[in-house]
Amino acid sequence: MSLAQTDRYRHILTRLDGRVAIVSMNRPERRNALSEEHMGELTEFLKAVGASRDVSVVILKGEGPVFCAGHDLNEMVNQDIAFYRHLFDVCTEMMETIQAIPQPVIAQVHGVATAAGCQLVASCDLAVASEEARFATPGVKIGLFCSTPMVALSRAVGRKKAMEMLLTGEPISAREAMAFGLVNRVVPADRLEEETRSLADKIAEASAFTLGIGKQAFYRQLDMPQPQAYAYAKEVMSLNATAADAQEGMCAFLEKRSPRWRHR
Repeated sequence: MSLAQTDRYRHILTRLDGRVAIVSMNRPERRNALSEEHMGELTEFLKAVGASRDVSVVILKGEGPVFCAGHDLNEMVNQDIAFYRHLFDVCTEMMETIQAIPQPVIAQVHGVATAAGCQLVASCDLAVASEEARFATPGVKIGLFCSTPMVALSRAVGRKKAMEMLLTGEPISAREAMAFGLVNRVVPADRLEEETRSLADKIAEASAFTLGIGKQAFYRQLDMPQPQAYAYAKEVMSLNATAADAQEGMCAFLEKRSPRWRHR
């Protein structure tokens, strides 16, 4: 599938700008709620990006007044357990795809990110938020605890803060989200796109091949005991050192010139 083939999607907008892929959730009338079809489109596009050698970084954003309001409750009423299991399988696949593809994914967050929308931010590798952004896992208020958002949230912020968000459903500010590790940067709304793109461009200066190795290794070592993590990481780094881009990068540094990446 060509990454430029945008007419295949109903709920997302996509474009490729240099080595940065930009995907926008495009259901503003539903506050970018994550319907089954919407999540399927995001997963399909992300997998296509993951298979591309032309993309180094992905920016994920939302059209309209909010980033993402979570699952689309309209399709969740009066369903049987088989439907719910399938829906959350689709959601889990999307969240795991974000971390499985080699390219870093940056959430560009404005407005609110609630429930599965907050999960989406927590699942992304990096996040830049506007000062007006708010984050919440309010499922407890409608009798549906945010159990799947909890998985990503509890891995991004400390246990006590994650539990508070889950038990109260109350939103936190962008500044609180940064303090607790949910987002990396908070910027004025009129600079959100510029600052997110600046971060993406800085990352894209590196070898895409090297970025992919590093991202995969980061997630794999996180839950390993330290001795196992070091054993794994030194093998990854040894193999990385033999790659064309690593050899080029080391030579360029020694020769005081800019590297010429071959992305392999």
